[in-house]
Amino acid sequence: MADSIMSKAATMEIPINSNGDTGTLTEDDSLEQDLQQVMVSGPNLNETSIVSGGYGGPAGGIIPTSSIKDIRMKSRGVNLPHSNASASRLAHHTNQHPGSLNQNTNSTEEVSRGVAVEKLDSVKKWGINTYKCTKQLFSEKFGRGSRTVDLELEAQIDVLRDTKSKYENVLRLATALITHFQSMVQTQQALGDTFTDLSQKSPELQDEFGYNAETQKLLCKNGEALLGAINFFVSSVNTLVNKTMEDTLMTIRLYENARLEFDAYRSDLEELSLGPRDAAAMVRIEMAQQDYHIHREKYERLRSDVSIKLKFLEENKVKVMHKQLLLFHNAISAYFAGNQQQLEQTLIQFNVKLKPPGSDKPSWLEEQ
Repeated sequence: MADSIMSKAATMEIPINSNGDTGTLTEDDSLEQDLQQVMVSGPNLNETSIVSGGYGGPAGGIIPTSSIKDIRMKSRGVNLPHSNASASRLAHHTNQHPGSLNQNTNSTEEVSRGVAVEKLDSVKKWGINTYKCTKQLFSEKFGRGSRTVDLELEAQIDVLRDTKSKYENVLRLATALITHFQSMVQTQQALGDTFTDLSQKSPELQDEFGYNAETQKLLCKNGEALLGAINFFVSSVNTLVNKTMEDTLMTIRLYENARLEFDAYRSDLEELSLGPRDAAAMVRIEMAQQDYHIHREKYERLRSDVSIKLKFLEENKVKVMHKQLLLFHNAISAYFAGNQQQLEQTLIQFNVKLKPPGSDKPSWLEEQ
């Protein structure tokens, strides 16, 4: 009795139509549920079979469930491995190389551990350095700590910062002059074109309009020459201020940071020297001395760099500004004196090349 119940539960009748498609199970989920029911209620799935007795099919046809499982796996794109061959290859490889997997795992773990330790050490050093510098900075602000001062170098740095601020003001004013003067030149050009047009349309005032048109065009030409000289002046001063001076100030900022670090480690060494002299304290003092010498060398090296850059900057500034101020003076004087020849000679003397009209406008290719 029990065997007949198990055989009925282990088999199912699935009607198959004439085309070989299932008539009642049209979705994959239904097939999965039926197979799961067979696996749970019946014996081993590989030993069971499905009886097909639908219309158009052979009565009593036996379909092994293993073939249905294979078809199901293939429809999902899963390649069924040859279990016996795979198992034998895996066992053979394990027997030949029993420790290769463990060695690879150990080497990967060692590399990861080394990288983590290195990062942890760098973060620890950064935290200690930041703490010491912050402590030194607050001590200096509240007048409790001492700082290393180079009076001559500090005075030169203050002069440089003040000079840079004043030169930036010169740049702003010269740029504003270019903007206003360019508007005036454009107005003169439009006025000269209007006078030329009126001279052609007013025969009784042709000479008067013609004189004024020529005067405005001459002023416009001289104005463009003066604009070229002022633009050259602004470009040169801008390079001096925002590149040469800024590069020196960058080195000065590095020097100031090195000075703060040097004072921080110097103060730390002084505090340890005043404390007890047991074995642990001597080890800390020795480490503090090493850090002190390292930061002292860095501070002295950057101080030397700042001194050299300040010297070269002063020489370069005098040379550049002597040339540019002479150009500015000669161009302005020649323009307002109406001396076109002197203005042109000034541009040639200082190698100022005027931009052709319309060169500032983007080309048609750039506008696309």
